[in-house]
Amino acid sequence: MVINKEFKIQSDRRVTFEDVTDRAVQIVEQSGVKDGLMVVFSQHTTCSVLVQEQSDDVNYYGEQLILQDMVNGLSEMFPTCETEGQYLHPGPLHIKIAGEERDEEAFWSLNTDAHLRSVLLGRSVSIPIIDGKPILGEFGRIYFADFDQVRARQRTVRVHISGE
Repeated sequence: MVINKEFKIQSDRRVTFEDVTDRAVQIVEQSGVKDGLMVVFSQHTTCSVLVQEQSDDVNYYGEQLILQDMVNGLSEMFPTCETEGQYLHPGPLHIKIAGEERDEEAFWSLNTDAHLRSVLLGRSVSIPIIDGKPILGEFGRIYFADFDQVRARQRTVRVHISGE
């Protein structure tokens, strides 16, 4: 049996994390799959899906501290893109094509840091399903991360389940 579902989340103009665990578990329960594999995937190239412990403490923005620690570490490796020329990408041809073919504002391409963070962390996680339950460990939660800070957008989370 193969099940494909999706749902939407809304990002902000800052690094955004959305705990999607409960929605993913609900999809598993509704699928009827007892043994198999669940893949939670982002089709967006500036986003990641990850499994992390739930942190009970949050910062003033409501972001869990462990997730903010990760952003802080990633920011040292890939500083937030603030102006053209900070990174090689985007070049003038990319800006031209994005404007002409996708009606994008030039500053929307100042998200190279988000692309690099996403590729480092990956865009999906695979989670075993045993006895009808995703195996996340005692503290594991599934987070959808949007690293793009140039504009708020609606994002699609895809859940693919294979099993019996």
